[in-house]
Amino acid sequence: MRQLKLMNVVGARPNFMKIAPLMKAYRAQPEIAPVLVHTGQHFDERMSDRFFRQLGIPDPDVNLGVGGGTHAAQTAAIMTAFERVVQERQPDAVLVVGDVNSTVACGMVAVKEGARLIHVEAGLRSFDRSMPEEINRILTDSITDLFLCSEESGRQNLLREGQPAEHIRLVGNVMIDCLLEHRARAEATQVLEDLRLEPGAYAVVTLHRPANVDDPQALGNILIALEHIQCRMPVVFPVHPRTRKNLWEGAHRDRLAQMANLRLVEPLGYLEFLKLTASARVVLTDSGGIQEETTILGVPCLTLRENTERPATCELGTNRLVGMAPLRIIGAFEEVLAGQVKSGQVPPLWDGKAAERVAGILAGYGR
Repeated sequence: MRQLKLMNVVGARPNFMKIAPLMKAYRAQPEIAPVLVHTGQHFDERMSDRFFRQLGIPDPDVNLGVGGGTHAAQTAAIMTAFERVVQERQPDAVLVVGDVNSTVACGMVAVKEGARLIHVEAGLRSFDRSMPEEINRILTDSITDLFLCSEESGRQNLLREGQPAEHIRLVGNVMIDCLLEHRARAEATQVLEDLRLEPGAYAVVTLHRPANVDDPQALGNILIALEHIQCRMPVVFPVHPRTRKNLWEGAHRDRLAQMANLRLVEPLGYLEFLKLTASARVVLTDSGGIQEETTILGVPCLTLRENTERPATCELGTNRLVGMAPLRIIGAFEEVLAGQVKSGQVPPLWDGKAAERVAGILAGYGR
């Protein structure tokens, strides 16, 4: 039996929860010989090593260690380093997940070196090209051989873009596999006690998108809303590294100093953040993945964007797009407190078995 030499790429925090269930699922498929490559796109210990340990991800076979930099510099560094690995190991296929710089950089190298490209979470579209992730999604899917979609919108987008139906599979959401597997362990953490929080009596906020945190006016508008919200309940804000610098510059510093009930904390581990989110009254975020997690957890989610590449979270789940205008955010928050929330339901195939379906497909891929 000839095994499929499958090179799996992980690079940044959003990837870790997607690659963990896949690496586990491969164990049941002797037809697959997996190799794990970590590009090192996220190089902070809290955002990489800690997640590997908590999620049981095996040590990478290769760690490129590229670190940070601008989009161009980081993408170029990943491509240069990954090219050597592909040439040395000669994989049959390269699997990439999500929409970070590592996704598109390794995808381009794989195709140019003659390997088939497999994209997990394919077809998602915000239709907003000002988002770096949207460019990564479009470019990756333009060269992908096998599209593995997390929701029906992804399949429909790919068909509209002219991709062959026989190359598209709706497999479900591998990140939800991770959530369901680790939820009990997350529940056992002491994060609420450590932060002196009562279940259902606080809000969680996360911000990291350039449109929100690099634009002083946009960030200022969100802080106006948070001023109101923190007067109503504690607001826990695990601060992304790129966000922390911008928060403390200029006029924001004085505003933050007046918010006694806004708690800025360091980035949390996966289990701790899952418990924090699951027990919150409401979550405010600009993260795509958190929109999905709150849908499964049944927690109201107010997304601080005008669009989403994950429409199932709005159409079926607990997510609501509220934009960045202070009054709109505050109004949506007050509706949550008044009990005016969506009940939500679980999108199709978000059942904890997506990685098994992926592994089953790949066990016979190309042979």
